[in-house]
Amino acid sequence: MTPQDGLAVVIPFYQREAGILLRAVNSVLRQEGIAPPSLIIVDDGSPVPAEAELATLNEGSRQRISIIAQQNGGPGAARNAALAALTDDFRYVAFLDSDDEWSDDHLANALCALRAGHDAYFADHTQLGQNIGAFSRGGRIRPAEHPAIATNGQLHAYQGDMLDQIVCGNVIGTSTVVYDRLRFPELRFRPEFRNAGEDYLFWMDLARGRARFVFSEKIEARYGRGVNVYSGAIWGTEEHLLRLINELRYRKRSLQAYELSPEAVGAARAVRRALRITIVRDLLYRLKRAKLPPLPWLLDMIKTDPQLFFLALPLAAQIVLGRHP
Repeated sequence: MTPQDGLAVVIPFYQREAGILLRAVNSVLRQEGIAPPSLIIVDDGSPVPAEAELATLNEGSRQRISIIAQQNGGPGAARNAALAALTDDFRYVAFLDSDDEWSDDHLANALCALRAGHDAYFADHTQLGQNIGAFSRGGRIRPAEHPAIATNGQLHAYQGDMLDQIVCGNVIGTSTVVYDRLRFPELRFRPEFRNAGEDYLFWMDLARGRARFVFSEKIEARYGRGVNVYSGAIWGTEEHLLRLINELRYRKRSLQAYELSPEAVGAARAVRRALRITIVRDLLYRLKRAKLPPLPWLLDMIKTDPQLFFLALPLAAQIVLGRHP
């Protein structure tokens, strides 16, 4: 790698269990076929400190790692802190969540694809408890429909509308993404969507900026079990309602801020309607238990989706009468 062709791996870290971060870091240290990358770990107010997690690494490995400590702001804010700290020596940035692990060839494949003239890379992956890759499970990407790049038959130049792909059934896993930062130096995550949509909006901003996407049909990341502000929200909790509100906000932004195809508009509206029904169910659940959410949250919901205020009573009546599953 030339000084202006460097690669940095960004890991936001917030975990309550020891040992999780070390597994992720070791999967970076095991990467083959490339110059050793630099790692930036952002300790996002983690109950288990990042420094303690890395204490067993040898000195050579420790020298490749920088730790940024900050108050908890969510994974998007943590990634933004790392992006802001990078110099122009680092052209490429790879994202890895602290509870996930890479295959040994992930970064070599990504750099091969990006150096062939592409801007953003992602790969197939397995989610928690799954042995089948996300591409096959989602059915949204068929590698044979995308031309293989000459240097590697497992890598494919994405063909089609990436905004459609993301809105209608996203299969881009954050822990598989590597992108050309110098092509998009100002691009950042949106921390106000911290538990619903902040990563999707990042990919959508890349697509809106005409990024040339490339992907690997190979499973290159395995998702683990750790603190996950999105999937860890339990029905009836404040975390669950907050996720629903942010998901609704994300769908609203996707409809307002991007030029979507009719298919994508229809998909986003269908999800928005389903979210409205789920929010009303959540509020009915809370009402029965005298656990209404804070007033600012209710006002935020109305501000995010004013129609929800007018639809709430009709939807509630339909739910009570059993007309919604």
